Amino acid sequence: MLYFVLKFLHIIGASVLLGTGAGIAFFMLLAHRTGRTETVAAVARIVVIADFLFTATAVVLQPVTGIALAWNVGYSLAEGWILLSLLLYVVTGAFWLPVVWMQMEMRRLAETASKAGEPLPKRYHQLFRLWFAFGFPAFGAVLAIFWLMITRPALEW
Repeated sequence: MLYFVLKFLHIIGASVLLGTGAGIAFFMLLAHRTGRTETVAAVARIVVIADFLFTATAVVLQPVTGIALAWNVGYSLAEGWILLSLLLYVVTGAFWLPVVWMQMEMRRLAETASKAGEPLPKRYHQLFRLWFAFGFPAFGAVLAIFWLMITRPALEW
């Protein structure tokens, strides 16, 4: 029963990470493409909330359930696919943490511009390009972790 609960929570957490990340990227990109300051501000407010509520919760849940699941099944945390998964998880976090800050800053810039009836400032556009670029390695790392979890390849270090 413990194995089922741990695996269920681990899969749900992974799904939330992938789904929320993809959803946030999709909605921010579409809001940005409108060029409408008030749309960007409204969507950015929701994105920041979603990232803290869903993504941050899953970020904490994943290593806890993953380590507990490995111990429950009898896997060594030194197995290659587990070590590579953990390394990719750190890579994902290294890109996600700055993205969270960028989203909060883009939200602030968009809200300020919207209230003033002004277009999005240059700083917003700089942050958006950086935010967009950071999404690719983070998303790629998450996809690689999914692959590792599914295939559990024999990797030697």
